[in-house]
Amino acid sequence: MEQLPDVAALLAIYNQINAYGRTNGMELLLTRPGQVQYTMTVRPDHLSSPGTCHGGVLAGLMDAALGAAALSLAFTAGELVSTVEFKINYLHPVHLHDYLVAHGAVEHSGKTLIVSSATITCPARDGLVVARGLGTFNRYPASKRDFHDLLFPAEE
Repeated sequence: MEQLPDVAALLAIYNQINAYGRTNGMELLLTRPGQVQYTMTVRPDHLSSPGTCHGGVLAGLMDAALGAAALSLAFTAGELVSTVEFKINYLHPVHLHDYLVAHGAVEHSGKTLIVSSATITCPARDGLVVARGLGTFNRYPASKRDFHDLLFPAEE
């Protein structure tokens, strides 16, 4: 019987090599393969106007949540993913110091594509949904990427 990869351990390694997430103060938590939570707090360097978060920051969090959900499921098959496309609906403005929680989940997993959805909420504002998104991700063998050996060390 083939040993299944330890998805939580792989995501921990991914967090270490994900400079974008660290730079923006994002924290990733695996709920289960195909379902994740990303959190971050809006900082002064995330603002586009006084007190209001730039939409690109929310788009980055959305892409991360959508992609991590897809990636966590792809890891179970020794695969990685890349973003094909995603869309975001901005529903409410986000402000300085807002703590954001993005929940991402796989909606469909096919042979070559994974589709995931996510919401970004602001718990301090009664769980207000500030954005919704949908993304499509290409799945491919981990052996095609430079960090394959870091994520999937050779078995001895």
